Amino acid sequence: MSSILKTNALESEAIYIFREVISQFDKPVLLFSGGKDSITLVRLAQKAFFPAKIPFPLLHVDTGHNFPETIEFRDKLVAELGLELIVRNVQDAIDSGKVVEESGKYSSRNSLQTTTLLDAIDEFKFDACIGGARRDEEKARAKERIFSVRDDFGQWDEKNQRPELFDLLNGKIENGQNVRVFPISNWTELDVWSYIEQEQIEIPSIYFSHKRKVFLRDGMIWSHSPFVYQEQDEEIEERIVRFRTVGDMSCTAAVDSYAATIAEVVGEIRSSTISERGARIDDKRSEAAMEKRKQQGYF
Repeated sequence: MSSILKTNALESEAIYIFREVISQFDKPVLLFSGGKDSITLVRLAQKAFFPAKIPFPLLHVDTGHNFPETIEFRDKLVAELGLELIVRNVQDAIDSGKVVEESGKYSSRNSLQTTTLLDAIDEFKFDACIGGARRDEEKARAKERIFSVRDDFGQWDEKNQRPELFDLLNGKIENGQNVRVFPISNWTELDVWSYIEQEQIEIPSIYFSHKRKVFLRDGMIWSHSPFVYQEQDEEIEERIVRFRTVGDMSCTAAVDSYAATIAEVVGEIRSSTISERGARIDDKRSEAAMEKRKQQGYF
C-alpha cells in the first residue's frame, strides 16, 4: 500500500507542476528525447489536461546519431496522440559552422546539442522548457530546482537559485530569461519504471533485452555503428543486452541483461548496485561533465 501511495503522490505533484507551467508561462515546450522519462512526461501531461489535448508542442533536438528504434517510436507516439512535434537537427548547426564536430576515440555529438537547443528556444520564444531530469541521475541534476531559471544567454548558475518552499513555484522571469521545468525531479529510476508498469505505457524496444552487435571499451559495452568511432583491434561481438538510458549511439552504453518485460526490468533495477548514469559514456569525460554542460545551456 505504501508503494501505491508514494507513486500516486509523485504523480499528483507532477500534474500540479504541469498545471503551474500553463498558468505561469506563455509559451512552454516539452523536451522530448524518445526515452522513458520524456515518455512518462507525455503521459503525465495527458492526465494533467484531460480531456483537452496537451497544450504545448514537443521539441526533439536530434543529433542525427540516435538509435533508429527511438526515432521510430517518437514518430509513432506523436502520430497516435495527435501531438505537435518540432525537430531541430545538430547537423544543421555543424553545416552552418556554429559548432565543430568532434573526432577521435570518444567523439560525440551530445555536447553539441546545446547550441541547437538554445537556437530553438530563441526561434520559437519558448519561456519554459519541460524536461525529464531526475535528481537521482547525477550530482549536477541534484542541484536543480523544479523551476530552474536560465539567463538570457541560456546559462545556469548553480549558486543563484530560488528557494522552493513547500509547493510554491515562482515562475517570474525577466525579458530574455527562460526556465527549465522538471516535473519528475523527485522521482527515481525505479519510480519511473514502476509508473510505466502501472500505467502500461509503451516504450522503445531497446529498453528490453535483445541481440546487438557491440564492442567492449573501458569496461563498457558500446554499440557497433557507423556513428561510433571504433579502433581496429576492438572486436565486434553479438551479446544479449538492453539500455537503461537512451541518448545517442555515441554516448550510451548497453548492459548485459535478459530482462524482456517491464516486470523483469523493475526486478533488475531493484537489485542493481550501479546507477543509471553509470551507462552514460559521456559522463566519464570528467567528474563535472554534466555540470559544465548545464552551465552552458544544456537542459
